[in-house]
Amino acid sequence: MNIVQQTIKKSASCSGIGLHTGVESTITFKPAPENTGIRFRRVDVDGCPEIKADIDHVVDISRGTTIAENGARVHTVEHVLAAVTGLEIDNILIELTNKEPPVMDGSSRPFVEALQKADIIEQNEPRQYLEIDKVVSYSDPKKKVEISVLPSDRFRMTCIIDYEYAWLGTQYMTIHSIKDFPEQIAPARTFSFLSEVEALREAGLIQGGTVDNAIVIIDKEVDDAELKRLKNLFGIEESVSLGSNGILDGVQLRFENEPVRHKALDVIGDLALLGMPIKGHVIAARTGHESNVEIVKKIKKEYEKSILMKKYQATVSADYLFDIHAIMKILPHRYPILLVDRIIDMKPGESVVGIKNVTISEPFFTGHFPQEPIMPGMLILEGMAQASAFLLLHTADHPEKKLMYFSGVEKARFRKPVIPGDQLRYELKLLNYRMSTCKIKGKAYVGDKVAAEATFFITLVDKKV
Repeated sequence: MNIVQQTIKKSASCSGIGLHTGVESTITFKPAPENTGIRFRRVDVDGCPEIKADIDHVVDISRGTTIAENGARVHTVEHVLAAVTGLEIDNILIELTNKEPPVMDGSSRPFVEALQKADIIEQNEPRQYLEIDKVVSYSDPKKKVEISVLPSDRFRMTCIIDYEYAWLGTQYMTIHSIKDFPEQIAPARTFSFLSEVEALREAGLIQGGTVDNAIVIIDKEVDDAELKRLKNLFGIEESVSLGSNGILDGVQLRFENEPVRHKALDVIGDLALLGMPIKGHVIAARTGHESNVEIVKKIKKEYEKSILMKKYQATVSADYLFDIHAIMKILPHRYPILLVDRIIDMKPGESVVGIKNVTISEPFFTGHFPQEPIMPGMLILEGMAQASAFLLLHTADHPEKKLMYFSGVEKARFRKPVIPGDQLRYELKLLNYRMSTCKIKGKAYVGDKVAAEATFFITLVDKKV
């Protein structure tokens, strides 16, 4: 497994029609800097808005995974994401001329080939992995769906499907390394059942689906009249036959178990929405996009603190979550106004605990009661506000590009003087977060004594530069 991040050296493009929307589309892969992740850009929309490939941006899972952000959306991202992550590419900009990537042949292989021609290159930042150390599972008993991620020293996957059709039946496959993806998974094409396609078409889906980009499995009796009606429905002019192999038009499989391999492809693509590669063994039985998205949500919730630590913290300690170096990656403040030394605990989006060691060398002591130095109360509130920035990591994209402004303070009380040698412990709780403004309630302790407390409002804004 790679130890450094990767991108591509030059741009590469593919063109075609979207599987579900039927729109003409060109996808262009472009290099991206370290730590930027996978992003889509809609160049056909005013302002060319970007959409981060992230689980929090999933808005639809109707036979595909759709993401949206900044007023724009992209449909059916899983085949593209599978190609990118299957090649262990960490940072890439994916430009689209329409709302859905081209389906190409229904697999990830054309994208893999384009990315390989673009030359995958190493970058100068380490690659962070989320190491699964406990079982995370999702199940839907009604649909007989089960998906679990188990501890492993690398990425592994076992995928199972089980259908009642004799030639399809039960299929399974296993890969022991993500490096097997280009040859073993990427060529597997999407598939559907003939009994489904009419309803899907009428629901506004598979508008670009043909026998050239999907395997259509014959699961019902079809006479000549029915076949003619289906041809008219899909606008097919050439002849279409009922294949003797149980597939419409007799399309030949690339693998004996191609359908289960494509299920594995979808899982890998949807797992990319976690934003970080995992070391774990994925076991997926009868899964679909809904279950894939749900397991990613569960992994993120279970490991959210670890994900943030790996993103910003170079070394991991049992005594704290973020040291001063990680804090300075996020907060714009610097000496002498940086008033947080460590973050020792956090529940993302809920609460945070920070530490400030108060010493006689603090610059404010030279002028604030120099004969009997006391830390100014407003600086205690400022320190609490700085610590609360970490509460917003799960909601703010690129928090290091944001500034936080005080917009209001309520019920401020100063209970105890803070003097040199004290250690301030900030304990803060996020009450609500609306329209870029958060309401926070916090207390600052020295030992077990409350030194200050307040409820205050902080607004997030973009940095100008």
